[in-house]
Amino acid sequence: MIRALPLALLLAAPAAAQSGDSEQQRWAMAATASSIIRDDWGIAHIHGRSDADAVFAMIYAQAEDDFPRIERNYLVALGRLAEAEGEGALWQDLRQRLFLDEAELRRAYADSPAWLQRLMMAWADGLNCYLARHPDVRPRVIRHFEPWMALAFSEGSIGGDIERVPLDALRAFYTGEQIAFVPPPLAEPKGSNGIAIAPRLTKDGQALLLINPHTSFYFRAEQQVTSDAGLNAYGAATWGQFFIYQGFNERMGWMHTSSGVDNVDLFAETIVRERGQISYRYGAERRPVRTRAITLKVKTPAGLVERRFTGYFTHHGPVVAREGGKWIAAALMNRPIAALEQSFLRTKASDLADFIRIAERRANSSNNTVIATAKGEIALLVPQFMPRRDNRFDYRGVVDGSDPATDWHGLHALGELPQLVDPASGWVVNTNNAPWTGAGAGSLNAGAYPRYFDLAGENARAVHALSLLGDKRDWTIEALRAAAFDSALPAFDRLLPPLITAWRALPADDPRRAALAEPIALLEGWDRRWGVTSTATTLAVHWGEALATAVPADSDIKSFSLTHLDRLAAAPGATQLAALETAIAKLKAAHGDWRVPWGTINRFQRPGATGGFDPKAPSLPVGFTSAIWGSLASFGTVSPAGSAQRFGVLGNSFVAVVQFGPRPRAVAVTAGGESGDPASPHFNDQAARYTAGALRPVYFDESDLVGHIARRYHPGR
Repeated sequence: MIRALPLALLLAAPAAAQSGDSEQQRWAMAATASSIIRDDWGIAHIHGRSDADAVFAMIYAQAEDDFPRIERNYLVALGRLAEAEGEGALWQDLRQRLFLDEAELRRAYADSPAWLQRLMMAWADGLNCYLARHPDVRPRVIRHFEPWMALAFSEGSIGGDIERVPLDALRAFYTGEQIAFVPPPLAEPKGSNGIAIAPRLTKDGQALLLINPHTSFYFRAEQQVTSDAGLNAYGAATWGQFFIYQGFNERMGWMHTSSGVDNVDLFAETIVRERGQISYRYGAERRPVRTRAITLKVKTPAGLVERRFTGYFTHHGPVVAREGGKWIAAALMNRPIAALEQSFLRTKASDLADFIRIAERRANSSNNTVIATAKGEIALLVPQFMPRRDNRFDYRGVVDGSDPATDWHGLHALGELPQLVDPASGWVVNTNNAPWTGAGAGSLNAGAYPRYFDLAGENARAVHALSLLGDKRDWTIEALRAAAFDSALPAFDRLLPPLITAWRALPADDPRRAALAEPIALLEGWDRRWGVTSTATTLAVHWGEALATAVPADSDIKSFSLTHLDRLAAAPGATQLAALETAIAKLKAAHGDWRVPWGTINRFQRPGATGGFDPKAPSLPVGFTSAIWGSLASFGTVSPAGSAQRFGVLGNSFVAVVQFGPRPRAVAVTAGGESGDPASPHFNDQAARYTAGALRPVYFDESDLVGHIARRYHPGR
């Protein structure tokens, strides 16, 4: 049994941290009503008498593991990052403050239902209690959390819709600078994989779910949160949020994947200046441009300085750019109360119908969701926030804001959205691709929906997943785990044949024919699978990157969609061969030879307190590659200056496979480990399992925890 803590212990906080007896008393009551169990991987299993008690302990445990990440996420969400990081974060802060205003968030808190207010109060109490009990922890900016702040970060996605507003254009508008368009560099796609398999295709007759978010590493905590009020959710929680974002409860599981729907739109406003007033045309009328003063604080060597801006707004949204004499306003979802409600309540859903009832709030704007339930239901849903628009207009670009016909006309009803429920194939999948093939060929007819229902198209991971799912039967947890780490790289099935053809077409006396004969032979004989000992993987990846640099995507083509890959494959033979020469030269310069095993270059190392990588320090080889090439297990990397090695920074961040029987059974792994403290034994204790794809058992039930409990305690002790 967990012993209740005396009030005196909980109230023994430094005087500077106290903000009134009522707050201290709330801390004491919540701590007594909640508990934390740490298992032998350092993962927190939280219990509270009420949901609010559970939230208090959940966020307290997160703060124990990585308070700096919590604070940073809220500095970003609140538009206050420049207070900690200086001028480089100024425009990111301005963008955030154009869409989220503190006064509006405070009003939204006051307008929230009582049950949600209780959760937000418990969230703030948990963080403030943690800071009071840990005076050695020095926040960079936020020394006291207020309940309304939770509404600034309500959906859980990495980045979210607001990141679609380009900072360069925003800066140019608000400073009057002129900027030149620079094509985006080669970039690792941020996405995820979700697969659900119906009971009739599984060996044990129970539904299976793959949960595989691809985000920046260490972006989420792995936790279990339970309460006497029916909460029992396990999975990945974004640092600082009080709900499990991707995970499962005892009756169902949900996996979010970033969606390619178009629900962030840009409107070109025709501006009229007259008698010192600024207005914009809307049909036959002129409407005043609204303004709001925005003051940002920026860290400098001399201390904080204020930067003042005037934000401009039309009914479409804030003005974020200028183009051809027009002002560009951005429209996106801004429904913090509904989003936070939906994010929390779905963790308590009992089946698909319950999940959809909660989704009626239509406050999920960026996520497809793959679902499996203990009833045997499987489904793929697209984001429920979907503005209704006139399909005559192409919302992929900028539309004419002066034409009322381009406006949003309410939201689509859920029944009007593409969805796949219990399809004939017996499985659903999403890899951030279009939903049309989510259950195999012929799943959905794209022509039956407006074109704004997808901008992403297909990608190589989708090709890979569809080939693995096919008509396979007798799925098990282990079989689905193996599929998630299958080593095929199907992008090269499209890319390599034109390269080989170009080499064969070279005249016999062309010096490239002899110089490239051995590399071509290696690539032609390759099984197009990654592996730590594979030299072909190394050569193919370096060649593909060189080719992508030479043939960037058109502005209207999603980077590394199948359309983009086909564009690369169609490049002239001379370009194909030149890219191979570039790759070989780069490998020789870095390693002295172009024959380098992939694991020698591709490494996992968890950065320490300084945040940088050290090629001389221990690291582990990783076989899987960037998702660009169709690897379901994704590993996006950076190379430190002067280093020939690559170190992972994003991709597979959390992987779980869940089986839904009378009680769920699951295996999982987190990149590195649960704790953000380099001194903790749980900072890097999962690294070897992570790199090998060797998932560990999840302790979901009390019986699972027997023999695996490292510590029991109340928050604040």
